[in-house]
Amino acid sequence: MKKADLYIRVSTDEQADKGYSQRDQEERLKRYCENNNIKVGQIIYEDYSAKTFIRPEWIKLLDTLKKKSSKTDLLLFTKWDRFSRNAGDAYQMINILRKINVEPQAIEQPLDLSIPENKMMLAIYLAAPEVENDRRALNTYYGMRRAKKEGRLMGRAPYGYANRITENGKKYVIPKEPEASNMKWAFNEMSKGVYSASQIMDMMNRKEGKPVKISAFLASLRNTAYCGKIYVEQFNEEEAHFVKSIHEPLISEELFEKVQCIMDGNVNPARPNVKVLSDDNLPLRGFLVCPECGHLITGSASTGRSGNKYYYYHCQSPCSYRYKSEIINSKFLEILQSLEMRACIKNYLKKVLKQNFEKLINNPQRERKAILLEIDRLNSKLKQARNKLMEEVIDDEDYLEIKTDCKRQIEKLEAKLTKGKDNKKIDFQKLLDQALSNLVDLAKVYTDGDIEVKRKIIGSIFPEKLQFSENHYRTIRPNVLLSYIYQINNELGVKKNRKKSELSPFSGLVPRTGIEPVLLRTGV
Repeated sequence: MKKADLYIRVSTDEQADKGYSQRDQEERLKRYCENNNIKVGQIIYEDYSAKTFIRPEWIKLLDTLKKKSSKTDLLLFTKWDRFSRNAGDAYQMINILRKINVEPQAIEQPLDLSIPENKMMLAIYLAAPEVENDRRALNTYYGMRRAKKEGRLMGRAPYGYANRITENGKKYVIPKEPEASNMKWAFNEMSKGVYSASQIMDMMNRKEGKPVKISAFLASLRNTAYCGKIYVEQFNEEEAHFVKSIHEPLISEELFEKVQCIMDGNVNPARPNVKVLSDDNLPLRGFLVCPECGHLITGSASTGRSGNKYYYYHCQSPCSYRYKSEIINSKFLEILQSLEMRACIKNYLKKVLKQNFEKLINNPQRERKAILLEIDRLNSKLKQARNKLMEEVIDDEDYLEIKTDCKRQIEKLEAKLTKGKDNKKIDFQKLLDQALSNLVDLAKVYTDGDIEVKRKIIGSIFPEKLQFSENHYRTIRPNVLLSYIYQINNELGVKKNRKKSELSPFSGLVPRTGIEPVLLRTGV
């Protein structure tokens, strides 16, 4: 009596609907063995595609058949497409099985392979499912390409978006919070060129929302879907191109292109893409440039014989520039301590910021009032149109056109009102006092802050790279706004004759009177 192993494969629910379910195949194969006096050996259930023979259960089965202890004579399956959907691979596997004295056979498409003419039928049986697979794949590709041309984002939604489906079965994506806000923040931070992509990813993963891995994060930064563009690849004679997406973009095209330039290495020299250390001993790392060779200065620690660590700022080899971090850090702290805000500047700045904020707050109120007036005007216009319709001054088409236009405008205006209500109340006075206190004692904020605070202070004050040589910093160009606030390199206030007000930061000195050139009074 011959012994047969039964191979049962199903890959999709569609095959189950066509009568390819595992139970149905098993019943047919067992009935065949019973009718033909064949002993049933092991039964293998496979839930995998037949495009290749790299299938988990098939690999186990083949290893078992190759053993000397195996007494299997036949390998039975219902049809040849259960065996393989790739003609070339199928021929190779048939030869392997026959070498180990195992005869593969489809019970519903039986073939005696010892007869040469049957090889032609075998080719048809094997080629038919392969052709069916290729046609299905091509139709799928055409459908996906057509959807891309319509601006649809295909496949799994990227980080910050979620897949949705309409009632009629069309798929689309929408922004998903808080991941969408995280990606906006990441693109904005990346565009500054201060932190590397891995550092931005680490900071973003500490925010609310699902964390992301570095490979997925780097792919996201290159994904044009975030700026509202879908890439359509080249096909035949049609060139590759971009189309506008139908989903809501998270960032602008300008911001996306800026990030691409930074990732490609075209970094703004005023703010290089540097590594940020968590060590407080090297806060200026990446903000210093070598005075000898002009390259960016790095920093590291050296371990002494006693085991203590000594930190240095140094240039890359072969440049020999090297300075103790204690000296460079202390000299920078002296610069911050020299920044003193005069009382009149503080009061003037506080008044100006408060006045501007009050104007900013009043603007939404005035805008809200204007929106309400516009809604009333549109409702009046709609009422007049209704009266004219009743008086038969206008016909139904004109009235419907006016009504549709008015309703559309009213909906937009009401949406603006709803958006305005969502604005949170801001305690501006508290924020202003805190900001001014930080500006007054900037050195203390710098000393007490962590490495991130220190680097933010350095970057906000000095937009260009710093040079340290001969125990002092060379000419430093500070932030223009801070130069006015701290009156850097300004002699205002040395001589002044104003007595009534200290609010204005401007000098009280006035030019002498007389005909140019102005002459001093001699009493003559």
